[in-house]
Amino acid sequence: MAKTRNTSVITPSSLGRLLLVKLEKEKYLFFPEDELFCSTVVVTTPEKDVVHFPCYRWVSRGKAVELRGGKASKAFEDELPLLVDHRKKELDLHQGLFTWKAFADGLPHLNSVKEPTKLPVELAFSISKEVETTYTRESGMIELKMKGFADSSKTWEDLDMMKQVFWFKKTPISEYVSEHWKEDEFFGSQFLNGANPNVIQRCSVLPLNFPVTDQMVQRFLEKGSSLEMEMRKGNLFLCDYKRLQGVPTYEVNGKPLPLTAAFCLFYKNPEDKLLPIAIQLNQQHSEQNPIFLPSDSENDWLLAKMFVRNADFTEHQYSYHLLATHLLAEVFAMATLRNLPIMHPLYKLLIPHFRYTVAINTISFKQHFGTGAGTGAGTGETTLGLEGLKELLKRAHSEITYSSLCLPENIIARGLDTIPNFYYRDDGIKLWDIINTFVQKMVEHFYPSDSEVSRDSELQNWINEIFIHGFLGNVQSEIPQEFHTVKQVIQFITMVIFNVSAQHSAVNMGQFDYCSWIANSPPFLRKAPPATKGSSTMSTILETLPDVGSTVKGMASMWLQSKRYSDFIPLGSYPEEYFDEDEKYFDVTKKIMKYFQAELSYLSESIDERNSTLTIPYNYLNPAEMENSVSL
Repeated sequence: MAKTRNTSVITPSSLGRLLLVKLEKEKYLFFPEDELFCSTVVVTTPEKDVVHFPCYRWVSRGKAVELRGGKASKAFEDELPLLVDHRKKELDLHQGLFTWKAFADGLPHLNSVKEPTKLPVELAFSISKEVETTYTRESGMIELKMKGFADSSKTWEDLDMMKQVFWFKKTPISEYVSEHWKEDEFFGSQFLNGANPNVIQRCSVLPLNFPVTDQMVQRFLEKGSSLEMEMRKGNLFLCDYKRLQGVPTYEVNGKPLPLTAAFCLFYKNPEDKLLPIAIQLNQQHSEQNPIFLPSDSENDWLLAKMFVRNADFTEHQYSYHLLATHLLAEVFAMATLRNLPIMHPLYKLLIPHFRYTVAINTISFKQHFGTGAGTGAGTGETTLGLEGLKELLKRAHSEITYSSLCLPENIIARGLDTIPNFYYRDDGIKLWDIINTFVQKMVEHFYPSDSEVSRDSELQNWINEIFIHGFLGNVQSEIPQEFHTVKQVIQFITMVIFNVSAQHSAVNMGQFDYCSWIANSPPFLRKAPPATKGSSTMSTILETLPDVGSTVKGMASMWLQSKRYSDFIPLGSYPEEYFDEDEKYFDVTKKIMKYFQAELSYLSESIDERNSTLTIPYNYLNPAEMENSVSL
């Protein structure tokens, strides 16, 4: 059984200039292996100098570990052959241990380990995390089986029956969703402040294949206004799910599940409410693909909105959650492990933001792409099968650009810089600025000039691997292939930290709140979208929604993914002390970290204060509530 221990070793002898420390366990051949976790070695010399040797790894019998201590250093700053050789051996070891694998055409390359149990122990879940994850998953399914829900293929008899599921697993927002999901005002608000604020954009020109007319929507606009007038005022917004067109879906009884490449047009009214005013469920308008309106029958309009929410769920889970946070986070983590030795300043800065990322992705990879994955992306509970998942991810990946990953530029490009009540934007921009200031201070401390950036071969190898393995050498993405200036490094590191912490929190934390009430965010739908108006009934809606067993499994999945675990580490916390930059009793890095933590705390307080006035609080970008890394 693995244990952690604290050990002190004292020597009165002068050590001279201390370069390396070697750790090696004694070989007790007749006793079982007892691994030792070493966090750090702290050496106080007879001259009263204190040198830290960060380790944070397991030491096994017969495997010596050499640690290097002192200040962070870049490759060109090492002059002693011993240190140069140690640096090279460390990278050689890591490049052999962490190898890339291209598992699907057009997608980012990830680590080559197929089984989570084969990962190096430093990258695996902690024991507490493993136990809690297993307990949460299994206890939820036991409850469902005892209630007779999990294996039921029946259609829901009425929507209120869903409220019997997980009666003790609920949140104030999930309760609100179950009561208000049919309302247009609530429907619109989700595209700004729900689990997926990534699709909606300002509409300045209506797509030709979405021929909404003034006559259709006049009654929903301000009196005397028109579509043209409202577009000029900046009051029309659009969700266009064209990326879903033609994506193959999972087949049930020989028939593919429906997936609509829908349009949804929104109007910001004079009361600043964002309301849907027109929906078309496929890209090509025709008599069999009508434009649905709020003035249609209640069931027609509700069914149209459900198909939009299913399209949004699909994009959310795969394009914006799995791909843009999980898979890219692993690219950043792999490149860091392979190209930056532990003494590199950017390794020290970035490594806390990759905690558990490779582990959770390896588990996710097995679910989505491993043996047996092919039904609902490996779970049996979503629209896409394995081929559809690969196709959607490939399409989404080809459209990712550097600017789309940088929140301030993303918001402006989508025309959302002035729309009111957009808390994802408000909190996100403030958080981006705080992270950017922190990164700027750190990077400028270690790179006082552009020439130091250009000379850093390890840094250049790092960004080149990200460009090649993460973005497949696509120059259209505008991801840098190399760095020339300090400013470029600051921007990129800011993007990395923001996306693996804040952006992941924004698309992950709200899943149970907004998606556990399946009618609000259907993971799949069983019947084809309506081709005519006036034929939908409540029975149609119930027959279109997932069956009982699939519904409750979906709820269980949302609970598992949104749960906060006991070993949670919030953004800005650095329990592992990698930096040792003491300069005459004044550690610059620690001062920068404390300022970062204070700014995050102020933002958290302001978010709490704002939320206290809201009917539906927005807490997904609250620094106190978000994980430091992609860890679940």
